Amino acid sequence: MKKDLKDFVYIFEATAGELAMLVGPLDENLRQIETAFDAKISRRGNNFRIAGAEAPKAFAVLQACAARVHAGEEISVNDVQMAVLSEQTGSSIDDDEAFMLKTRRAGLQPRTPNQKKYLRAIMQTDVVFGVGPAGTGKTYLAVAAAVDAYERDAVERIILTRPAIEAGERLGFLPGDLVQKVDPYLRPLYDALFDLFGFEKTQRLIEKQIIEIAPLAFMRGRTLNNAFVILDEAQNTTPEQMKMFLTRIGFGTRAVITGDATQVDLPKGVKSGLAHACNVLEDVRGISIVRFTTEDVVRHPLVGAIVRAYEKAEKAAEGAAQERREAARLSKDEKYGIEENDA
Repeated sequence: MKKDLKDFVYIFEATAGELAMLVGPLDENLRQIETAFDAKISRRGNNFRIAGAEAPKAFAVLQACAARVHAGEEISVNDVQMAVLSEQTGSSIDDDEAFMLKTRRAGLQPRTPNQKKYLRAIMQTDVVFGVGPAGTGKTYLAVAAAVDAYERDAVERIILTRPAIEAGERLGFLPGDLVQKVDPYLRPLYDALFDLFGFEKTQRLIEKQIIEIAPLAFMRGRTLNNAFVILDEAQNTTPEQMKMFLTRIGFGTRAVITGDATQVDLPKGVKSGLAHACNVLEDVRGISIVRFTTEDVVRHPLVGAIVRAYEKAEKAAEGAAQERREAARLSKDEKYGIEENDA
């Protein structure tokens, strides 16, 4: 291996299978690194050349990914993005503070400071709120923590639930019976379980009712003991539904509530139970609230840019609306002021 300031040559000594794992399908992993940094990666076989203003950072990410492949781990585009994020933010998880979760995915651990804070809160408190934009790993890490708790015999059951309201759809207009109506809303939870438990084991545990995935309405009237309970998409609950859910918690149960306060699909004028609960429960002992930002987004790099663009547009629209209200108020005051003077 040789290098100068902005030009690196890296020879990856590995099998053909390990090389394929490192670069990804159609070199997708390399393209992800290029997209994140001002660098160009070219390769011939197992010889890589990294050039550009941010070549050192791209090289560091490539080396980190190569080390994981050499260790026998499988890496995905998601893993590459988390390595990129770690390099961009300069954050890492120290070995003595690492959270190695016991799931089917070897080496699963938090990749940002807020993710680490989130998992620490889940381990140390009974009720945790994870609030923030899409792509920050709120739901996936919560499910991973649930799988870890079950595998370590810390809980007897895993219960995953969501409110069945989303993107303007209402159940009455959807085809099928109740189970068929709500199943699409719960699909992201199934996907996470399949990834972390494996398809066959997940199906087995569902059949044994060790894993339960159900709409929020099914929680009413129950007391949940010795369980790991996750309420996803909590921004679409009402304050009454949120209170109902939180009062289901029994002995030996942990609850994680996740949601994005900017993606509320409730009818106009209906207050979000997530925002309400975060305000009401902020200072209650035994409850943790972890707030994620766009810096924690670990999906495709465009997701972070999209989230930031929408936030900017929403703030601009809110500012314009405030200016219109202020102008209307001044106009009204001026009108009444003139009438009083005329009188």
